[in-house]
Amino acid sequence: MYYVGVDIAKNSHVASIMDNHGVVHLEALKFENNHVGFSRFLDSISKFPKEELIIGLESTAHYGEVFTQFIFNLGFKVAIVNPLQTSAIRKAGIRKTKNDKIDSLVISRSLILNGWNPLEKRDITTLTLRGLAKARRNLISQRTRSKIQLTAYVDQLFPELASFFKGNLHIKTVYKLLLKHTTAKEVSSLHLTKLSSLLVKSSKGHFTKETARSLKELAKNSVGIDNPMLALQARMAIEQIIFFTAQIEQIEKESEILVNSLDSVLLSIPGISINSLAAIIGVIGNFQRFSSPRKLNAYAGLDAVVYESGQFKARSTRMSKRGNSLLRQHLVLAAHNIVKNNETFKAYYDSKRDQGKTHYNALGHCATKLLRIMYKLECDQVTFNL
Repeated sequence: MYYVGVDIAKNSHVASIMDNHGVVHLEALKFENNHVGFSRFLDSISKFPKEELIIGLESTAHYGEVFTQFIFNLGFKVAIVNPLQTSAIRKAGIRKTKNDKIDSLVISRSLILNGWNPLEKRDITTLTLRGLAKARRNLISQRTRSKIQLTAYVDQLFPELASFFKGNLHIKTVYKLLLKHTTAKEVSSLHLTKLSSLLVKSSKGHFTKETARSLKELAKNSVGIDNPMLALQARMAIEQIIFFTAQIEQIEKESEILVNSLDSVLLSIPGISINSLAAIIGVIGNFQRFSSPRKLNAYAGLDAVVYESGQFKARSTRMSKRGNSLLRQHLVLAAHNIVKNNETFKAYYDSKRDQGKTHYNALGHCATKLLRIMYKLECDQVTFNL
């Protein structure tokens, strides 16, 4: 077998080839991250039998995904190498050296020493899910910032408005109102019939003419400032929120299609959302690449920090949070929903609360339990039956 180690970078990659006996057949071939560069790489490996080639690369950021899918679609065996494994091999050397040439050879050695699992079509789907989950989290973060900005603007333009809508400015009715009539002065000058029509239509009858009358009176006595530039910023913030929301919904639809196409046994877990499942499957990928649920737990950062020194041993510990934050976030969210939908998890949550654990601490324990169950379901391909 011939092991092709590819060190991935943003603009260019470096490849080396080593056989079973550690003999280097190609050393530090640099090629660009474009069609010409990929063609050069293919030419350099064309003299080796395709069925005897294993192409490995580290699990890095998004830079390697284009190359991975390009090679996979051509029918080559592709394996993802854990960076911790390559780091251990690199540290085993006498001299601490790190460069593209060395790294590509280290990846080849890692394939030989640690074994490999070839990517399958399902793995490519999970890579896509991971990208979508990251994009969704970024969009939600941006939308949250816009919501905070809008609240600050409204606190100056119409400070009484939030209390009028019971502390929730971020509803369709308020957005419709503020996009057309942003300041308290504008709202107070509206004809009652027009204001009533806007509220009734946008809320589908939830708000009535009486609501409009009360809002108009509130606006007349408002201490808000009449600032056109501030009003413009408020409208822009609302437009951003609406834009981000539409993009989030689009990502969620695509994620749902991909999750359903995998026909995962994890779909049998009651109460788990498609969004959480998409992130969990996307980040973990193949559950069997972890030799035990304990290692998967550490990967998620749900493992406890150990405090021991001499005779001292801490009575309580905290979650390490040193793993993948996206995975940990969605495991906790999923655990929260499952506690509401499953008696076994509800009893487990209650038992932790009875021990004096806080709400979030108890949810962390439930997330750990959920991850162990997920590992069992995926590895044995059985459905949830608790």
